[in-house]
Amino acid sequence: MNLKERAAAKALTYIKSGMVLGLGTGSTTAYFVDMLGEKVSSGELTDILGIPTSKETAEHAAKWGIEITTLSKHPRIDIAIDGADEVDPTLNLIKGLGRALLREKIVEIHAEKFIVIVDASKMVSRLGTRDALPIEILPFEAEAHIHWLNALGCRAELWLEDDGSLAITDNGNYLSKCWFEEGIPDAYNLAQKLSTRPGIIEHGLFLDMATEIIIAKEGGVEVQKRKKTNSGV
Repeated sequence: MNLKERAAAKALTYIKSGMVLGLGTGSTTAYFVDMLGEKVSSGELTDILGIPTSKETAEHAAKWGIEITTLSKHPRIDIAIDGADEVDPTLNLIKGLGRALLREKIVEIHAEKFIVIVDASKMVSRLGTRDALPIEILPFEAEAHIHWLNALGCRAELWLEDDGSLAITDNGNYLSKCWFEEGIPDAYNLAQKLSTRPGIIEHGLFLDMATEIIIAKEGGVEVQKRKKTNSGV
């Protein structure tokens, strides 16, 4: 069992029959959906409802027979399970390199518990030091949004597919990747600027949202809990 699978297996121990679950997007969460699906198929877990954060996750869960629902029907989620691209010492996150950051944030702010599953490589001293910050932007005047992002002290580019075409989200928007040479000095300040800029649909800073981080390491699995929970950004 690899590290991602170990983290996913630990997350599965939190799940009980009758729960409404937020189902994240990405390779680590895919392991969790497989393990959850096996429990549902065997009858070990019953009456599980899933709210997926992407079309990909919805299709994956449906193949296992996991019943899909919506926030309009179930606005209270018991637990959301998702991965992260980076986790800092205060359990703030960068997410969205799986291209689903907007839907992830919408679903996960409705969760009583938001449990993040990662391997140890995702732990960083400062956000933005390991990976780019993904940002979902409006297609209208996309280059103008990129120009503005570059004025924030980062190198911003439109996210391109391998064939050179523009990456498109499930919502029909474009994506940008923003690289910070020395990481993000003030994630809260940056999140505020991004949240108030027309044309910036959503950003990959998930601040004060995670309640627990499950970290799979070579020596075992560690769980870190947030000391206090504030409103998400």
